[in-house]
Amino acid sequence: MFDIQEELKKLPEKPGVYLMKDAYDTIIYVGKAINLKNRVRQYFQNSRNHSPKTQKMVPQIREFEYIVTDSELEALILECNLIKKHRPKYNVLLKDDKNYPYIKVTVQEDFPRVFLTRSLMKDKAKYFGPYTDTGAVRETLELIHKIWPLRTCRRVLPRDIGKERPCLNYHIHQCKAPCAGYISSSDYVEMIEEVLDFLGGKYESVIEQLQGQMEAAAEELNFERAAEIRDQIQSVQRLDQKQKMIHASMEDQDVIAFAKEENEALAQVFFIRGGKLIGREHFLMDGVDEMTRKEIMNSFVKQFYAGTPFIPKEVILQEEIDEANIIQAWLSDKRGQRVYIKVPQKGEKSKLIDLAATNALLTLEQFGEKMKREQLRTKGALQELQEALGIEQELHRVEAFDISNTQGFESVGSMVVFEGGKPKRSDYRKFKIKYIVGPDDYGSMEEVLRRRFLRALEERKELAEKGFEMELGKFSTLPDLILMDGGKGQVNVAERVLMDLGLSIPVCGMVKDDRHRTRGLLYQNQEISLPMGTEGMKLVARIQDEAHRFAIEYHRKLRSKQQIQSVLDEIPGIGPVRRKALLQHFGSVEKIRQATLEEIQAVDTMNQKTAISVYDFFH
Repeated sequence: MFDIQEELKKLPEKPGVYLMKDAYDTIIYVGKAINLKNRVRQYFQNSRNHSPKTQKMVPQIREFEYIVTDSELEALILECNLIKKHRPKYNVLLKDDKNYPYIKVTVQEDFPRVFLTRSLMKDKAKYFGPYTDTGAVRETLELIHKIWPLRTCRRVLPRDIGKERPCLNYHIHQCKAPCAGYISSSDYVEMIEEVLDFLGGKYESVIEQLQGQMEAAAEELNFERAAEIRDQIQSVQRLDQKQKMIHASMEDQDVIAFAKEENEALAQVFFIRGGKLIGREHFLMDGVDEMTRKEIMNSFVKQFYAGTPFIPKEVILQEEIDEANIIQAWLSDKRGQRVYIKVPQKGEKSKLIDLAATNALLTLEQFGEKMKREQLRTKGALQELQEALGIEQELHRVEAFDISNTQGFESVGSMVVFEGGKPKRSDYRKFKIKYIVGPDDYGSMEEVLRRRFLRALEERKELAEKGFEMELGKFSTLPDLILMDGGKGQVNVAERVLMDLGLSIPVCGMVKDDRHRTRGLLYQNQEISLPMGTEGMKLVARIQDEAHRFAIEYHRKLRSKQQIQSVLDEIPGIGPVRRKALLQHFGSVEKIRQATLEEIQAVDTMNQKTAISVYDFFH
């Protein structure tokens, strides 16, 4: 048993990260501290000094863990990583998980490549971006490959030079064929240097170079080539005009401002590269009620830069932040050069902040009503359920279970997951019934639930043994509410399984009327009626339909597979290997049926005797 008061006495007076956990061993908050002893103790002292969010969180804390670090900077980095990994519900969270396109130049290779990527690694390559318009990135890459005949293949050079003939790109003059040794590394790198200048916004030198090539082509009376180069020059000029120069310093900058309304905030980020605005993007933040503007900006900056690999030289903020020095040191370490955080009060940078703030407010107003409707449909619906059932625990994760079979044939179970009122399809799970024979829905459901929650306990035990080397698994995250597609019998099955495993999770049955429509919930032997048309009722209906759909879909897939296998398995001499070969060759059982003896005999792995068996079986 975790004794909070005793554990508080053991806290070290060192920097580190602390993790608050609820009764289900779920991490609900991650924070950092210069002095762990002083910071963590504050949560369990006089609650009058706490914010409303902290007052709501503290009664749910059943235990805490901490990780000691050597410095406050290490604690900051670890805090950012753990928030991103566990997404605790009492931390401010970015609702967006955008993966921006970047242009990657593999300068670490002898013959570098240039391509679009969303996967960013510490591989010594150069990344340009982020770009908010994927179409513009593709247009830029197309222009680059028209001007500079760079390789696009994945061959490892110079190791593979001369092993294969040049590809089609060489013959259509879009590659210099370094794979065949037709261009030296130094000449190729010279092209790459020009590409790097181009991506860095130095269009003038590129235009001058192209104009020289165009004039040379015209002097040689190669007017077709001159016209191609003229079109390339015009494309570069259009690209230059699209990127408005907004700062004479030619620096890389991010400009960040936000607008706040109730529990939502929207941050607007302007991406300025080489003094030019290349794009802007907005980010929604959840859980910001009762937070100061300084706290909101502080949380956004940490989460945003924890997930983006490109750090500009300057980060221009609308609000001061408490941890400016430590965050500046962190960003400088990530960039490899000094980074400056600035909060301008006047001048050009202040005007940029005003512009970003205006855009943030307009965007928040634009999405405000939509966000409110979505809030009612999701979290509002969960709150309705919580109040109707009289459950103290705040509902976030709901799991629903269903069984599907046809007269006991291929019984399957489904588990669908809704988090925050929305389906979380990555956590859906399918169960093929292993131990129950025949049409026994109660027995099948008990097997599914035991397998699901035994796996959870196993994962949690492994997690406890390995500490934070292992991420919380799909099964080890326990639900706040379980919904069963059925009445009292299914609910009793679920409650019995949970009791046997020592788990305490509310269980409801989803009850349907005579017209097979969801009419209410069965909870603690009482039917809870939710008015038709309410968001809570709509959510229950969506969850029930989704559980049923998912189970039926899996069942049909298995049944179809079984039907195919049962037909071919009846043929003498046909095992798994030949069955697979036949299906790959013909595509379907019907085409096998229509095939001639000679066509069947032509299939790999088939001999004459087996081919005759197949042909005779269908004829």
